[in-house]
Amino acid sequence: MRIHLHIGLDAAATGRLQKILDAKRNQLTEKGIRYARTPGAHNHTRLFMAVTDPENIDSLRFNRGYGTAEKQAQLREQVAEGLRREVDQHTPEVLILSSHQLGTALVSRSELERLRAMLSPLSDDIRIVAHVEEQARMLARWYAQQIWDGRRRPLDLEIGLTDASDWWQAALDDAPASNPQESVFADAQAAPFWLDYARLVQEWDAVFGKGATSLRALDAAVIGSDKLLDEVAQTFAIRKAFGKYEAHPLPAEPAAAWLTRGRQFNDVLLRYLDHENAILPRQTWRRLLGEIKVEGSPIAPGSLAIVSNRFAAANAELLKRHPALTPQSMTPDAAAPAWREADPQFGFRATQYLLAFRPRIRQAAKQEMQDRAADLAALNGEAPAQDESLDGLTDVAQAIMPPLARQNFAKLQGSYLAPHNRLGLVNEEDLAAAYTPAPPRDLPQGTSGNVIVGCMKNEAPYIVEWIAYHRAIGVDNFLIYTNGCEDGTAEILDRLQDMGVVQHRNNDGWRGKSPQQYALNQALKEPLIRKADWIIHIDVDEFMNVRCDNGTLQDFLARVPDATNVAMTWRLFGHNGIHRLEDRFVIDQFDGCAPKYCPKPHTVWGFKTMFRNIGAYGKISCHRPNKLDEAFREQVRWVNGSGADMTDEVVQNGWRNSRKSIGYDLLQLNHYALRSAESFLIKRQRGRALHVNRSIGLNYWIRMDWSDFTDITIKRNIPRMQLEYDRLMEDDRLRALHKNGLGWHRAKADELHANPEFAELYRKALAMRLTETERVAYALALDMES
Repeated sequence: MRIHLHIGLDAAATGRLQKILDAKRNQLTEKGIRYARTPGAHNHTRLFMAVTDPENIDSLRFNRGYGTAEKQAQLREQVAEGLRREVDQHTPEVLILSSHQLGTALVSRSELERLRAMLSPLSDDIRIVAHVEEQARMLARWYAQQIWDGRRRPLDLEIGLTDASDWWQAALDDAPASNPQESVFADAQAAPFWLDYARLVQEWDAVFGKGATSLRALDAAVIGSDKLLDEVAQTFAIRKAFGKYEAHPLPAEPAAAWLTRGRQFNDVLLRYLDHENAILPRQTWRRLLGEIKVEGSPIAPGSLAIVSNRFAAANAELLKRHPALTPQSMTPDAAAPAWREADPQFGFRATQYLLAFRPRIRQAAKQEMQDRAADLAALNGEAPAQDESLDGLTDVAQAIMPPLARQNFAKLQGSYLAPHNRLGLVNEEDLAAAYTPAPPRDLPQGTSGNVIVGCMKNEAPYIVEWIAYHRAIGVDNFLIYTNGCEDGTAEILDRLQDMGVVQHRNNDGWRGKSPQQYALNQALKEPLIRKADWIIHIDVDEFMNVRCDNGTLQDFLARVPDATNVAMTWRLFGHNGIHRLEDRFVIDQFDGCAPKYCPKPHTVWGFKTMFRNIGAYGKISCHRPNKLDEAFREQVRWVNGSGADMTDEVVQNGWRNSRKSIGYDLLQLNHYALRSAESFLIKRQRGRALHVNRSIGLNYWIRMDWSDFTDITIKRNIPRMQLEYDRLMEDDRLRALHKNGLGWHRAKADELHANPEFAELYRKALAMRLTETERVAYALALDMES
């Protein structure tokens, strides 16, 4: 087996390659080529973090909870074992690993040797490859990335190194020592030693063998086009075609003025944090940098001609030795006036912004210090002071959690991944007062207003509540598709259609891989969707919870007048100790939920999208619109549930929030994936609408049964929902259909109780009482196993 080890160097370009490899993983596996999954789905950061020197604590390793040598050693063992299992399972001829941090943040020979020691049991045939281009262009992009990560020094740093005889060593010698307690990390503050490509090849060849390392041309035009697929094939010697690729141009470079603002703000913020002995969460830091952003021209690589000249002779030699490099990729831009830091514009003063942001900084830093107390204490060789709730596993968890889940639990202690409810501005317990009824909306002629399009299968007991709720908060129309219904769902929707409330479409004739996606494709042809102002795709177990003003959609939209897309982040609600299926409102029964801060597992921060019907996207998918029309790119503005801009993160793809884009203050999507324990049994029996070939078992319960925290904010809607519900239920036919559907579900629950397999599932589910941290640990173990 041959191992192709891709070491970057550019983060954005590497990310594009990794996205293709991830998307084509199954196709490649069938061809005997395995893009490893266990070190990470896209970027194999776990492999990088596992091999760094214990004292070389970079920001990634620290933020992910592997700051101590002990936790890093555990990670190293897990990564090695995961790779071994993956190779044994798939027996590939070629194994591909990729992480841009391998090339840009491994700083010592011992780290490279540790990496080789991890991989050599799998194969001695290891080839190293890096994508590079002329140093001034690479430096301009790298500098922008470092600003985003907290860099405080200007490009004078690199310019001052150009007269050093040994750039590589001079950059390392000048790098500050990492000090996590002061938010200082060498990877964010140091000059890029790896711009000396000749030395890069020399160092990697010294460990992996002469000629093991090759350089390839990084061409932005290729990276942002459909030619990238060919580049991936050539990089990893993939001889057979493996599908198509939807090209997306690389994002525009940030304005030089914004980089000045960011650098100056980073400097004063680091001094402030040092004075306060505080640590600021990375997502808060980046959010603040985003708020001081200005538009303008980016740094011109030609202004860094002094850097280009420093490497010109070495580059000429590299072109001779590495045939995959091109003269175009290694030719500098035309010389421009020498770099000087751009004016930050509009009289910008970093200290003024620091004062304005200080209340938010103090609040976020206080939470971060609490969350990281264990890791920081361990770095000082002290016994970590842990919250009592995190001291150890509960008796239930000790009895049921596998070893990997237990290891995950230990790593979560003090980690940034540890779940908690200290996020945002809203205290759920203070928001119980009922909303006032909203007057009916008068729609202008030719528009269908706010439209929900959804898919249902066997949801009879829940339909009328869901329709009444969303009508009460400002949804104007509904387009509902059904397939394979046995419980009267189709009949209820037909009756609601007769009453002028919804439009119902039978989807039994669906084709393709998913009944849901087929329905969404058909929906684009419907006048109701074509004439909509806003389009919302949610399911019957999801309720839009507007948490501002009078709780209507219009109240929220008035807060974000420029938004075209809204990421409505899930708040997952568990079974709340309710076993039996009852004819009571879902939003009243279930108020136990996940913590607001819960970066893992990946499902917790999933979102559904409400989007303005401006024609920007050509497809509706499960979580979001897709197929962006590039002509609309500048018009698209995504916001999160707090109204904060997150366009750059998700304009092209993505269906979950990150730590920098999470927000619930104004709007969240209450997701009642389980409802009662009996409802879960029935859901388990029928499978899922989106993935008909997957069953829903105990693993799904572990990922979805969150009941540790309380959120009652949606209950303010019950009085006005009750008015609409009662109005609909005045219809004798609808009322009878609802009753019949409820009876079908109760009979189905009794049938499943009598089935030994389902009776055992029911018993195990109810016995699985886990804390939020135990649930995260267990879910992460399940993710690794799958």
